[in-house]
Amino acid sequence: MDMTTKRLRALVAPVAVTAAILVAAPGAVSAAPGRVALERRLDDVRTAGAIGALAEVRTERGTWRGTSGVAQVGTTRPVRVDGRFRAGSITKTFLATVVLQLVDEGRLRLDDPVQAWLPGAVPNGDRITVRQLLNHTSGLFDYRLTLTLPPDAGFLAYRWRTWTPDEQVARAVANPPTSTEPGTAFSYTNTGYVLLGQIVEKVTGRSYADEIECRILRPLRLRDTSMPGTSPWIPGPHPHGYIPIEGRGLVDFTTMNPSLFGAGGELISTTRDLNHFYAELLGGRLLPKPLLVEMQTPGIPGGRAYGLGLSWRITQCGVRVYGNDGDALAYETWSFTTEDGRRQATVAITPDHDGDPDDAMDAFLNHVFCG
Repeated sequence: MDMTTKRLRALVAPVAVTAAILVAAPGAVSAAPGRVALERRLDDVRTAGAIGALAEVRTERGTWRGTSGVAQVGTTRPVRVDGRFRAGSITKTFLATVVLQLVDEGRLRLDDPVQAWLPGAVPNGDRITVRQLLNHTSGLFDYRLTLTLPPDAGFLAYRWRTWTPDEQVARAVANPPTSTEPGTAFSYTNTGYVLLGQIVEKVTGRSYADEIECRILRPLRLRDTSMPGTSPWIPGPHPHGYIPIEGRGLVDFTTMNPSLFGAGGELISTTRDLNHFYAELLGGRLLPKPLLVEMQTPGIPGGRAYGLGLSWRITQCGVRVYGNDGDALAYETWSFTTEDGRRQATVAITPDHDGDPDDAMDAFLNHVFCG
């Protein structure tokens, strides 16, 4: 889900947290780059609005992995550097990569209308293209906005519920479009990626999750990354994630049916795997150069810094970094890399919903890419 939406606020404060730790990654130099400063910056992120945080930074000098805070409220158990988490909308970059691989294979075109693959799925499907689904210019209403969300206790009814793509799309199209003409305005919508997941299935005869698995996860050996489907569990070590519920404070929402997020947000991963994925993507090993350029091109000229499932930001020193961020309610993630792949940073937090870590996160990324 889009992290540009207003961040949820909790009713209680987080418990006390622990200091950052350092773990040397295989092949890293003995003295990790800017260790003390990185520890301090990660502590700042946690203090600003998280229960726990974990990060991996890769630079020319080596790889630093650190954590801050606790893995579970009410304990002193530290977050593990190899912990897994729900990566939210970073899923969109994985799905977009699969779609563009199908384009490269001639099995799909960016300018194919939705109607050609999913007849009758959405109004004006003959005028909405695959490209517009990818870059959020379709004008389709975001199904997320039709849901009861925290701190409303009604959200808890979704915890074990299985959502189907057709159901999510139907909720969206029951609302008017966000723009009068597709392709004329950016409006972030998870609905577009639900449809892309269905299109991938129509093109290949297999689910989008299976295609991500065989085209990305296995070839890149992203062994700690998975598409859980309807499984509520996070496999392996992981910090607990929480949501604020009125009258109850923070509620542990670690286990839940991730079909709520679906094709646009169900991914589970680690900081190491996400850094590896974006390095391979930006390094041209998943897509040919022309399609990677398409991925880096905004849907509206001069508009928001979001292309085909890929976003970017300009650091305070003028360096452009590519990647994405993700909000899975109980987990938030940022993963960015320089275009040449020489510097990368992935940070995941379990938000406390009481503070706002954005400024501290910006400072962390500026330190990595400008320091």
